[in-house]
Amino acid sequence: MIDPVLKRALKTWGEQAQMMMVVEEMSELMKEILKNICRHKDNIDQIIEETADVEIMLAQLKENYQIFDRVETYKTEKIKLIAKRLDDWDKK
Repeated sequence: MIDPVLKRALKTWGEQAQMMMVVEEMSELMKEILKNICRHKDNIDQIIEETADVEIMLAQLKENYQIFDRVETYKTEKIKLIAKRLDDWDKK
């Protein structure tokens, strides 16, 4: 499920520190997205970098809380809901 390096990082640096890093990385991604949209900045490289950072940290978050399977189940259900909404939208 989780890359052994990421599991090691969680163990080495600790749960609290890594959960704070989740928040920090999400904030950095949000900042880059806002720059792109609001300031029309060409910062795709930064968005790519921050997206990778967020995905890495989310893997650690799921490991920390032992919620990988539950998240995957919820994602599957949410995608079905989105598909239904899109189908309803197309019928309008």
